[in-house]
Amino acid sequence: MSILGNIFGRIFHHGQESQAEVATSDAVPAQAPPAATSASTAQASPAAQVAPRASAQPVDVEAVLNEMAKNNAQKLNWRTSIVDLMKLLDLDSSLQARKSLADELHYTGDKNDSAAMNVWLHKQVMKKLAENGGKVPADLRD
Repeated sequence: MSILGNIFGRIFHHGQESQAEVATSDAVPAQAPPAATSASTAQASPAAQVAPRASAQPVDVEAVLNEMAKNNAQKLNWRTSIVDLMKLLDLDSSLQARKSLADELHYTGDKNDSAAMNVWLHKQVMKKLAENGGKVPADLRD
């Protein structure tokens, strides 16, 4: 999975692990389907689990991250730092990981200027969260 995909997963599905288990166990049919149907069901299941629900409300990104920060022993400034955001989400925040994220997001600047790249990455991640169902405060999207 991509780094951005991991960021989305940690934020959009925060606290939903037990709900996903219940939904998965409820989706299992009482009887085994015929062999021909079984293969197509197996192929469709992973996509169905990954696809967002159409009726889902936007995820309040700020609330999720503030809750995670409150429960984290480190004092992390996720609002301005891509490194702290990645640490808060328990993701690799190394320079190499951030350069990979920059590649994913098509960064055209100098990746050796890590300060400029980090600022750009943070803004792009917040923008992408907002574009994909996240409720992100305006001051974090600009």
